[in-house]
Amino acid sequence: TQGRVIDFFRRLEAESGSKLPTWNGELYLEIHRGTYTTQGRNKRANRKSEMLLHDAEFVATTAALLDPQYQYPHEQLNRAWETVCLNQFHDIIPGSSIHEVYIESQAQYNEMMETVASLRDEALAVIARQMGGDLLAINPTSFAKRDAIPAALPSGAHVYNQHDIPLSEQKNDASAALLDVYLQPYSIAAYRVGTGDAPVYAEPIDAALTHLDNGRIRVEIDPNGDITRIYDYITQRELLPPGMIANQWQAFEDRPLNWDAWDFDIFFEDKSWGAEPAESIAVVEAGALRATVEIRRRILNSPYIQRISLTNQSQRIDFETWIDWRERHILLKAAFPVEILTPVASYEIQFGQVQRPTHRNTSWDWARFETCAQKWVDLSEHDYGVSLLNDCKYGHDVRDNIMRITLLRSPAHPDKDADAGEHRFTYSLMPRVNLEQTIAEAYHLNDPMFTLPSISSAVTRPEFTLLAPDIADGLHFVIETVKWADDGEGFIVRLYEPMRRRGTAALKVGVRLRGAHICNLLEENEEPLSVENSENGGARLSFQLKPFQILTLRLIPAQ
Repeated sequence: TQGRVIDFFRRLEAESGSKLPTWNGELYLEIHRGTYTTQGRNKRANRKSEMLLHDAEFVATTAALLDPQYQYPHEQLNRAWETVCLNQFHDIIPGSSIHEVYIESQAQYNEMMETVASLRDEALAVIARQMGGDLLAINPTSFAKRDAIPAALPSGAHVYNQHDIPLSEQKNDASAALLDVYLQPYSIAAYRVGTGDAPVYAEPIDAALTHLDNGRIRVEIDPNGDITRIYDYITQRELLPPGMIANQWQAFEDRPLNWDAWDFDIFFEDKSWGAEPAESIAVVEAGALRATVEIRRRILNSPYIQRISLTNQSQRIDFETWIDWRERHILLKAAFPVEILTPVASYEIQFGQVQRPTHRNTSWDWARFETCAQKWVDLSEHDYGVSLLNDCKYGHDVRDNIMRITLLRSPAHPDKDADAGEHRFTYSLMPRVNLEQTIAEAYHLNDPMFTLPSISSAVTRPEFTLLAPDIADGLHFVIETVKWADDGEGFIVRLYEPMRRRGTAALKVGVRLRGAHICNLLEENEEPLSVENSENGGARLSFQLKPFQILTLRLIPAQ
């Protein structure tokens, strides 16, 4: 008989639940591990599309709240999400399709991202008319952040906050600058651009051919281009074991017994090569906000360029990478040995994390020689850890104290040219005291703050914060999605608890509310929530969260 899937499972549980075996935890598939990496450009397009759509939904929701005349672009955003979902189909996103599929897929991504970027910018233009100013700065994440963000400025111009104080800046050329900006979660700030008082310039970050040092972390580089030391000033800890090298590129012969694009086998490490010594090392950026050392090297037949960067406010070490991949049947990893002792590693998954052993005690542990993660993996002791972040990679392995990220493959079937040519990606290493720092920095790496010119008028609203977790009075949680409700009744906030904790959570909202509901993923109301409206025009609400719970809220603005 026909019926709903949920009804089938409820009936199955009622009739046979106690008799059925259950599996607690991850059900690891001991095959097709290469699909985490094959066709890297396609996987990058997927990640960038997800982030761009997230930003467009946030700013479009903000525009609808600030200007009632603005029409939220439901239809266009839904079509864009359908394109993303179509390209997440098996065998597209696994990387196991023929060459023509990826030509068509990339064309679809390009068209969709161009449309969504236009929708985002149109919404920001609406916001600009409500806030004024010459420049908008946007934080589209759930975490407050002070960072160096790029901006295009007229020659000789500076940026001023609401108190007419110039923002610290780093001019890279006549029109390109980095600005020192602090923004609350899910917020937009308006600034004046002019030619008044110049900012007071801080001392530049210490950058040389042999090291980068921002007073928070020190990175030492030898003449080969290898990182031989990473020192954490804050906790006074060495990150690397004695004599070990970080960011060690490792190429392996990759000839699986079956399914070329799908698999790589446990014996892949039998034959390996390292990178050649650096062809050149140069300091290409040395300012008060960011410093960068550029290293040019080769691995086998493939030239690559890495820009290793530190900003003044962060311990995150970024490895911005360009490579012309000219290999066939070669797998590429970057290895980071760290001075951490732990039997398990943590991996980000969708709306949470999972722990996996770092040893190979059993046959099941041996089989997990490659595992997937979203934006980060982490090794930690009781009060300290080191995390490896990425902006578009999914394959990883952690054994004992060595974390590795899989960067590229080069199978020959069913696409004989799979992954050949140019690739761009960024990964990062960072020490941390608590895992919340890792989660926040992974979001900032993937969805960084950005600027956009405004309408060149007086600032009428210096900053608008739509949403922020009230962590002073409750649990940490991540606001993953902000969008207008499909039925037009208010806006939807989807959040989750990332740390396996339970308790009361509180959310601050930038507009007054006349109602709020907990609802399901289909945006059907299930339970009303009480709302505390404040005199300053905002609101606050609290709710209970369980470990790793995904919660969807409908918030109905007062106007």
